[in-house]
Amino acid sequence: MKKILLLSDTHSFIDDQIIKFVKQADEVWHAGDVGNIEVIKQIHKKTPVRGVYGNIDGQEIRSIFPLDNRFSLEGVKVWITHIGGYPNRYDKRIREDIKKHTPDLFISGHSHILKVMPDKKLNLLHMNPGAAGKHGFHKVRTMLRFELDNGKIQNLEVIELGKR
Repeated sequence: MKKILLLSDTHSFIDDQIIKFVKQADEVWHAGDVGNIEVIKQIHKKTPVRGVYGNIDGQEIRSIFPLDNRFSLEGVKVWITHIGGYPNRYDKRIREDIKKHTPDLFISGHSHILKVMPDKKLNLLHMNPGAAGKHGFHKVRTMLRFELDNGKIQNLEVIELGKR
């Protein structure tokens, strides 16, 4: 079993509230728009980090994270990308590929809107953790926490970090 903390759109912001949850995770996944490498360095001091770069990320972030991160963990096939859309509205860049190489869990960021929804056509779960940073139009900073265990995604929690 692995405990995962999922965040996105930090836009160079990290604080003790985020770090408190980082310490409780086996891995942190960042769905892009990190903003500054220091965010990743602070997280990595506590636990391993997987991620993707987002549209605001510069060369430093792009040199350590890919555009798409696909992997399997605890029997769950995962695909993380920053701009991916959501069921019935996938971004055109990934629309055909997601049908051919369907993950169990599809994660995107970018919208700053927390969303968890099944795609019944492709039989996957979509997650967008919203935005953990203070930059953007969102009103409340959010993240997601869940567990992967023997092919199952379980114990999903929404974490609200307060107003931006």
